[in-house]
Formats: sequence, C-alpha cells, structure tokens
Amino acid sequence: MRIYFFSRKTLLTAAAVTLLAAGFLTFALIYYNHTGIASNAIDFKKPIFQGNSGEKAVALTVNVDWGEEFIPAMLKSFAATDARVTFFVTGKWAEKNPETLKQMHKAGHSIQNHGYKHCHFNNLTAEAGSGEIKKAEAIIKEITGQKSRFFASPYGEYSPNVVKAASDINYRLIMWSVDTIDWQRPDPQTIVNRVMKKIHNDAIILMHPTEPTVKALPDLLKQIKEENYKMVTIDKIIIEKEKNLDEGSNSRESH
Repeated sequence: MRIYFFSRKTLLTAAAVTLLAAGFLTFALIYYNHTGIASNAIDFKKPIFQGNSGEKAVALTVNVDWGEEFIPAMLKSFAATDARVTFFVTGKWAEKNPETLKQMHKAGHSIQNHGYKHCHFNNLTAEAGSGEIKKAEAIIKEITGQKSRFFASPYGEYSPNVVKAASDINYRLIMWSVDTIDWQRPDPQTIVNRVMKKIHNDAIILMHPTEPTVKALPDLLKQIKEENYKMVTIDKIIIEKEKNLDEGSNSRESH
C-alpha cells in the first residue's frame, strides 16, 4: 500500500478550489431554479407532461367534449379560490356551446385546443391531425377572439404522427403528470386523494366536467391552496426556449 503526503500549501489550494466550485454550483442552482432556465428544460417537439417554471404552481386542465351541465358549478368553485385553469375544448363542443365558452373565457381561464372531434389522432396522418387542430382553432378564435396554441389530444395519444400534427403548426402537445381519472366517476374523496398524493411543483392536473369532479372541487382547491400552490393557466408554468422531456409513442385511456 502506498501512502501519499501532500504539502500544506497543496492542501490549502485544493480546499480553496473545492469551495469556489461549490459556491459556483450553488449560485447556478439558485439562479436556474429561480429563472426556470435549464433546470427543467423542455423539448417542444415532444409531449409535455409537466411545466418547467420552477415555481410552486400547478396547472389544472379540464378536457371538454361533454359535461357542459357541470361547468357553471366548476366555474363557481374556481372563482371562490381565485384559481385560473385551462379548458381544452373540442371545436364541435364549442360550436354547440358558444355562450358557455364565452363565460369560461370571461372568467379569466385559458381556452385551448382538444381537436375538432374527440377522435383517435393516432389513426390520422400528421396532415389530417393538423387539420383537426386548425379547424378547432378557428372556432375557438371566432367565439373568444383569441388563438389557441396548446393542444391536448383526445385519449391522451402521442404517437409520432400526433406529435408531428401539433409541432408542424407550432402547437405545444400537452399531457399530464397527475390524473384524477374522474371520467370513471369515482367518489369525490378519491379524486381529492389522487391529486394530493401526487401533487408537485409544475404539475399538470387533468380533470373533466363530471358530477364527482364538481363535488370534489371545493375540498380539492382548498387543500391545494393550503399547500401554498398557485393555480395558474398552462402558459404560466411552461417557459419557452427550453429542451428536455422524454419522448414517447403511447396513448392514455379515454381522455
């Protein structure tokens, strides 16, 4: 076994270098976490499962192709807790419910794109998928006056064709990191538990307009607020000009 001896000067120099490196690393981590740059980079040509703002904030998203009878009650709960959410609506639903869509938009919520019809985008060519998105975009803009730029695919599908359909027309393909699975109509407490068990910074929380969701919202929103999370629209937790999320070619149940 060899034993090495170092001079006092060498040891002091090594210690100084180590301290400087640690200080730089600490500064970088604080800076990047504060600005949202580089710490959670996003590749916008891939599905987005969570935000990258680095803030203690979550985006509640509501996919809408049915359930308009529950939306007034949902809007009331969101208003009571000053929550801002993102509604992904199909163009076909928007055509049938323009006044409800206007109420959602007027309340300060973000209106985004769920395609024209609630169809399987995995079965469409990228060009046809882009056409479905653009058709819904035109309807949403006509009713709200604003252009959508985020797309949540029906059934949570994100095959290469779906990704291309969105990216070719400069849309961000939004998935989720926390799923209420409320379309199965579980009891309200189950919905609350599912969210609070998995909630995290920059979470995208998926829900739908269902009766159990309406009943769960008052307690759910209260608990989210008590945990000091801000409830913001999808654009507030996604920082542009970033890269880094795992690619996938998959589909998720009936969303």
